[in-house]
Amino acid sequence: MEQSKTIQIYENMLLMRRFEEETGRLYMEGAIRGFCHLYIGEEAVAAGTISCLSEKDYIITHYRDHGHALARGIDPKNVMSELMGKSDGTSAGKGGSMHIFDVSKRFMGGHAIVGGQLPIACGLGFSSKYKEEDSVVLCFLGDGAVNEGEFHESLNLASLWKLPILFCLENNLYGMGTHVNKTRSSGENIYKIADSYNIPSLQVDGMDVIEVEKATQESIEKIKSGQGPIFMEALCYRFRGHSMADPSSYRKSQEVKNWQKNDPIIKFERFLINQNIIDQKQILKIKENVDSEVEKSIEFAQNSPDPKIESLFENVYKNE
Repeated sequence: MEQSKTIQIYENMLLMRRFEEETGRLYMEGAIRGFCHLYIGEEAVAAGTISCLSEKDYIITHYRDHGHALARGIDPKNVMSELMGKSDGTSAGKGGSMHIFDVSKRFMGGHAIVGGQLPIACGLGFSSKYKEEDSVVLCFLGDGAVNEGEFHESLNLASLWKLPILFCLENNLYGMGTHVNKTRSSGENIYKIADSYNIPSLQVDGMDVIEVEKATQESIEKIKSGQGPIFMEALCYRFRGHSMADPSSYRKSQEVKNWQKNDPIIKFERFLINQNIIDQKQILKIKENVDSEVEKSIEFAQNSPDPKIESLFENVYKNE
């Protein structure tokens, strides 16, 4: 991995963490309302995978989408504005936390229906293949989506049509408040289910951004060679509750502490220092810049105007 890319990944991971920490604070203060699912703890997955994409590649994801949007380079000011329901938001304040979109960056949105993004990913993949765009679709899903019918339908279609899709399962071990072992017999080896559809599959340590990046890069090369979709399961852990409304009382505190010892950002920071890629002075400067960027995004969103009432009727039906 090139040194410049390595540092950029580190900056993106820090941005995700600080942005989400401030999002949680603003939610508790009432500045952000509705559903809100934080990405804290899973930063290595978004940073490692999305760093391998080109501008013409697509991303489609689930409702825990803030981290993915930031990793794709969507302006934090517009993401924060969307969270606050402001007109400068990525969806003009109409989507909120679960529906961050930016078509200009081929970020085809977060989707609140569990598994609802999977058939759309197949559509994007088919379009790319039909138009000979040579682009890949990175489709994020959670472990809960594996229990949905469209999961199986989508994998079957993707396999039959050899669609250029990298399915990235973010297995954070819990579907809302239920451990994955209580909902699936395959438990922590969900990736093997892709074998039933003749889709090559692999499992990676989702808390190790280097491993995620390497596996993603290799997978994309295979997909672009025309072999069809690949299914990658990233084992990770969310440090907060399922949503801001979740006290997470179903998890033992020691379990959370044990996973926090494996914090992907701290782990990567140690790697960068040990490899003499950056030093403590550079780290401090990066953290200061990230904090400043997050502060500016909050100020921008707070000053952004509320959507006008007549905007309720915009983009509902196409006017001929």
